[in-house]
Amino acid sequence: MKHCGTIPLETGRLILRRFTPEDAEAMFENWAGDPQVTRYLTWSAHQSPKQTLSVLTRWLRQYRRADFYEWAVVEKSSGALIGSIGLAGVPGSRGSAEAGYSLGQRWWNRGYATEALREVLDFAVHRVGYKRIIAKHAIENPASGRVMQKAGMSLCIGAIVSVPTENGIFDCYLYEFRSPARHHFFW
Repeated sequence: MKHCGTIPLETGRLILRRFTPEDAEAMFENWAGDPQVTRYLTWSAHQSPKQTLSVLTRWLRQYRRADFYEWAVVEKSSGALIGSIGLAGVPGSRGSAEAGYSLGQRWWNRGYATEALREVLDFAVHRVGYKRIIAKHAIENPASGRVMQKAGMSLCIGAIVSVPTENGIFDCYLYEFRSPARHHFFW
């Protein structure tokens, strides 16, 4: 593995960069404070920009780690902070990470989540050297599954996992993306 931390990434329409403390208000307003956005996430909607700043403060400290990956998703055309996407190592596995993302409602159905996820998957496999990336979505949230499919992830047939969240326990479908150089991977 060649961990390099949260470095800037770019797609045709998006800039993926590190968060700053100044992002707290936009993050709160655009998605973190919206119960519709966080409905199927592991965390509940933030109650204030102060709560969002607290999360960002933790992330800012973690940016010192070469294996910490959390990007702010910025729309190039407007400069608006529209969401977040990250990777986390999977405990107990070698060479695996889990991807997670969220975008504000105003930017849903524009292909932004797919575009950001594709870029992060490419980065994870080709730059860092992960062999397998997983992602989960609540069965009740099929739109997130379509994002994963369009980004090149495959549904793990029969893999339904129960995920405890601040919003309850959700049964989730499990998707994976494997390094093209490796056909078999064992946990």
